[in-house]
Amino acid sequence: MKLLFICTHNRCRSILSEAITNHLSQGRIEAYSAGSQPVGEVHPWSLRYLSARGIATENLASQSWDEFETLQPDAVITVCDSAANESCPLWMGNGVKVHWGLPDPSKLDGPELEIAEAFNAVMDTIEARIQTILDSGIDELKGDALHDALNKIAQEL
Repeated sequence: MKLLFICTHNRCRSILSEAITNHLSQGRIEAYSAGSQPVGEVHPWSLRYLSARGIATENLASQSWDEFETLQPDAVITVCDSAANESCPLWMGNGVKVHWGLPDPSKLDGPELEIAEAFNAVMDTIEARIQTILDSGIDELKGDALHDALNKIAQEL
């Protein structure tokens, strides 16, 4: 299964989703992330909190969804509300599209403890969603069945 996580700027939530998915799935799922308007760098806190959990960060990059024109993902998952409202490129037409809205912890400007809690809460949500995919065999589904299962995960977790 191939998942493409989309967030407008591809610097935090989609990056976290890509890294956590690849870490947890151990090759069962290939995860990628991209943005419609990437900023060109991964947010340093994303790298910090991923590393704190022992999740590899070496190959993470903020990049345009145009880089994945030949990917043919099974599912495109938007993780920010603005990306959910954007028109996806035509090449994404074959994969199912779902929205897994997540709050943006990189926008916080407060005490370090508050920022850490926000990042950890988002990462916990991503981990729970991906673990549900792995535990329930959702990664074997296609089409409408995959769409419905991924939407159900977003509603429950």
